[in-house]
Amino acid sequence: MDLMKSLWSDESGQGLTEYAVIIALVAVALIAVLIIFRNEIAKTFNRATTELRNQPTNPAPTV
Repeated sequence: MDLMKSLWSDESGQGLTEYAVIIALVAVALIAVLIIFRNEIAKTFNRATTELRNQPTNPAPTV
C-alpha cells in the first residue's frame, strides 16, 4: 500500500508531461493554420516559381 501511495504522489514527470502537452497544442494549431491558408500558400509558391522561370537567361553583365 505504501508503494501505491508513493507512486500516486510522485510528481517527477509532471514538468515533462506539461511540455509535451504544450508542444502538441502548438503542433495542432500550426497544422490548423496551414490547412486554413493552404490555398494562399500555394498561390505564393506558384507566383514565386513563375517569376523565377520568367527571369532572363542572360547572365548579369560583368563590369
